[in-house]
Amino acid sequence: PRHRAGGRRACACAAGGSAARGAMDAQREELQRIISTLANKDDEIQNFIETLNHTLQNVQVNTAKVLLDLEQEFGALQTTLDEMKDSMANKIKQEQAYKSQELRNQLTICSNALEGSEELLDYANRTLSTKDSEAFTKAAKQIKDRVTMAPAFRLSLKPKISDNMTHLMVDFSQEKQMLKSLKFLPVPRAPEVDPADCLVADNCVTISWSMPEDDKKIDHYILEYRKTNHEGPPRVKEERNWDIIDYIKTTEYTLSGLKFESKYMNFRVRACNKAVAGDYSEPITLETKGFNFNFDGTTSHQNLKVDDFSVEWDSSGGKGQENKVKGKENKGSGQVSLLKRNMRSGTPSPKRTSVSCRPGSGRSNRDRFSGESYTVLGDGVIENGQHYWEVKSQKDCKSYSIGVSYRNLGKFDQLGKTITSWCVHINNWLQASFAAKHNNKAKAMDGQVPDRIGVYCDYDGGQISFYNADTKQLLHTFKTKFTQPIIPAFMVWCGGLSLYTGLQVPSALKSFQKGNGELSNSANSLITLAQ
Repeated sequence: PRHRAGGRRACACAAGGSAARGAMDAQREELQRIISTLANKDDEIQNFIETLNHTLQNVQVNTAKVLLDLEQEFGALQTTLDEMKDSMANKIKQEQAYKSQELRNQLTICSNALEGSEELLDYANRTLSTKDSEAFTKAAKQIKDRVTMAPAFRLSLKPKISDNMTHLMVDFSQEKQMLKSLKFLPVPRAPEVDPADCLVADNCVTISWSMPEDDKKIDHYILEYRKTNHEGPPRVKEERNWDIIDYIKTTEYTLSGLKFESKYMNFRVRACNKAVAGDYSEPITLETKGFNFNFDGTTSHQNLKVDDFSVEWDSSGGKGQENKVKGKENKGSGQVSLLKRNMRSGTPSPKRTSVSCRPGSGRSNRDRFSGESYTVLGDGVIENGQHYWEVKSQKDCKSYSIGVSYRNLGKFDQLGKTITSWCVHINNWLQASFAAKHNNKAKAMDGQVPDRIGVYCDYDGGQISFYNADTKQLLHTFKTKFTQPIIPAFMVWCGGLSLYTGLQVPSALKSFQKGNGELSNSANSLITLAQ
């Protein structure tokens, strides 16, 4: 009995300890949530403080600016008044000069006429005292003729010019009232942008907005946007500057052809009349998901020259390897990938037992591809969700493959020839072929090879589809069940490929996938099981 009692006490103590640990774990989780909430709130408040400081600084700067503008406007107004005053004063002086000259001319004519008339009068008076009749008669006739022709009798004794100057007087009482009514310009109100009215699709963003009240004086709108990796309100200390679209005449604008290389984009709008721009709308943040990755030159075959978004065959780097691959259908594999940490190989290469992986590294940290596997890997991972990217080949590319694989692809393995890789292969050397490949099996495809091929990956749905990137016509679909993260993969021989990432899954593909359900009955579908 003592042993049984001791056992019960031990069990009770163990149960009590387990319950205490459980309660402590629950409290620890709750505390972690509180810490996370507090950290997020601290970050939010810090961003708001920076916004307030930035706004305060802008108030000082903008105040100085508008005061300078005010001084300049009044200076310009004063200059205009001075110019008008000088112009009107000049007109008065011109009127004065004209009238004075006319009056002086008339005065000169009158003075000359008076002088001639006085001389004739004196001659007539002298003639009256003449005693000789013949001389008198002759003088009288001359006087009569001279009187008839005398300027004094042809003069107008009315001034040609009036001394009245009232027609040049001014009354600026109305203008004074107008000057007294001077006020600041009417500023348009800030537009309102509802994220629910905006659309993000096909690497395009359509922004719609409205005015809080009708304003007939609005001339155009300005849309500003920038990319960011921060969710929520725009941050003051943002690395990227705002891009500007000006002179938008409608309340909607579509930005097309975007590369979604950031998680989000900020947008804001302001209205402008003929004179001034109003306040910005409340900024909105829209999610811009895109699958972004680059070629990883550290994994590429030595015959491949790799940049971030291009890979090209380089015969000088392979020490004559190109002589071994002529006439063969599949020359290797190339791969662009975003690799997660600590993911191990599932199926060993026939020529190696394992693939090394540096813990915590985003790269594969593996040996370069060798032999006839002209392959390159990238720097990202696909372990869930739906993704899309496109590849364009050079016109004279003799052989290339586009697909995906697990990270365990051996350094000598070729795309489509292992159970853990899927691809479409294009061969333009000797006998042309266009085929879908997996597990060393090929399915020939009809039709012309597109200039640009789109790759759609639905990891959770176990689907890899290839499309004509221009027409969105389905080329082929693999159905499988992925058991490891996968990586986009590429092979190229005697040519080059260009990579296009940061793309959304096109709407046309989403509609097609939805309409075709599981695609298990598709003539272009191969059902496979990944091991």
